[in-house]
Order: sequence, then C-alpha cells, then structure tokens
Amino acid sequence: MSAPWDYIAKLVCIGDSGCGKSSLTIRLCEGRFSPHHDVTIGVEFGSRIVPVGPPASKALPPASTPTDTSTDTSAPPSSDDTTSGGLPEPPRDTSKTPQKHMKLSLWDTAGQETYKSVTRSYFRGASGALLVFDLSRRQTFDHVTDWLNDLRQIAEPDIVVVLVGNKADLTQEESRRQVTRKEAEEWARRNGILEYVETSAKSGENVENAFMRVAERIYQNIQAGKYDLNDRRSGVKGPSAGGSRQVKLGANGAKSMTGGCC
Repeated sequence: MSAPWDYIAKLVCIGDSGCGKSSLTIRLCEGRFSPHHDVTIGVEFGSRIVPVGPPASKALPPASTPTDTSTDTSAPPSSDDTTSGGLPEPPRDTSKTPQKHMKLSLWDTAGQETYKSVTRSYFRGASGALLVFDLSRRQTFDHVTDWLNDLRQIAEPDIVVVLVGNKADLTQEESRRQVTRKEAEEWARRNGILEYVETSAKSGENVENAFMRVAERIYQNIQAGKYDLNDRRSGVKGPSAGGSRQVKLGANGAKSMTGGCC
C-alpha cells in the first residue's frame, strides 16, 4: 500500500519562550487551542499532511510582504508565471498532474536559554523554519536576530524561513502591540526571510497559511532539484524513506502531538 504523502519535510519552530510556538503547532496538528500549556522542555513533535503544488497552491491567499529581490536571496523571481500568493509556479503542464502531498514533520523547540544546546541539535537537517515572536512583547522580537543566526550556523544554507508575529488577537487593543507590521516586514526583507505573517494560535488566524508558505517553497525547491531525496541526512525525503506504512490521520490530515523524539 502506497504512502498517503509524496514527500516528508522537517520543520522547526524557534523563538523565545512564551511566544506561542507550541500553540501554533497544536493548532495546526490538532485544530485546537489550549490557554494553559506547559513550558516545552527540549522538543515536542507533531505532524500534518498538507497539499503542495497546484491546484492547491493556487488557492493560497496573497503574500503579505512585498519582497525586495535585491536583498532577499530567497525571494521568488518577478514574473507573470506566479501563483496568487506571489510564489513561482514550476514551468510544467499541470492539467493532468495529480495533487501532491507533503508530510510536515514539526519539531517544536524550547525557547529557554537552558535548553538551547539541546534545541540547536534539532536544527540539523531541517528544510524549513518558523521564526516566532510575540507581537505584545518587544523583547521577543529583539531576539529573533540571534535565533536566525543560530539557525543559519547549523541548518542548511537554503533553509526556508518565515517570520511569524504571533498573538495577533492581543493586538486588537492597539496599546498592546509592541511591534508594527512595517517594522517586522522590513526586518524580514533585510535578513532574506521569505515572508512575514501575523498569526493567532487562539483564533487560528493565518496559522495554516504560515506553515503552508514554508511547505510550498520547499516543494518548489524539490521541483528545482535542490534536495537529494535519497539522502537520509536531507531535510526532505521521498516516500521510500518512510516505507509503505500508512499513517493514521485525524481531521484535516492531522496527527496528534506527542512528547519526546522521533
């Protein structure tokens, strides 16, 4: 029996403690929000199977950040051959192409300094990352540069990164917002980040969009031949890497979060 996915990609969620990384991952994998979540010790794991490439990619909402390709090395080229989200479409006939699916292997890392030596080890082999900060806590945004530097020292040079400003629900009261959208977008552009997305794990706003942006760009990199799908050290693998064992899925292709390692 064939696997229900075409590719597996390893993603990491990084950022300061208390930014809502676990809540974002649980929202994507289980479709729920828990107002009281224990502090992550080391790492937690979850997975979700998502569609990638057309026709699903054409339904992605427009990108939130205009990209300056002169400074953003991960930016999509400017051309007419793009999806509605500003992501480049592989040059191929998609009329008879079946929908591809990617299993996102999500590693939710601890944000506390105490566990940094442990969490850094999980950066290796990651093909994508969500760099998360709390829109209502300025210091968490001030630290994203340090997190990005750590990631780029250990992960592959072409790792796909999306900057995520979480807890957008709190910023409905303007006085609680401590980082403006413009400031975050400019930081993302200067640092070669794919995109900036504001999310709310509580309401679910833009959570799926943030993960899908990473997945879609990884799929484009697969199409461009940037990964060796037969190399176990690669951040992306084909179906043969996981055998033909079926994965039991819940709603929306989700698999429940579990503690511990792989």
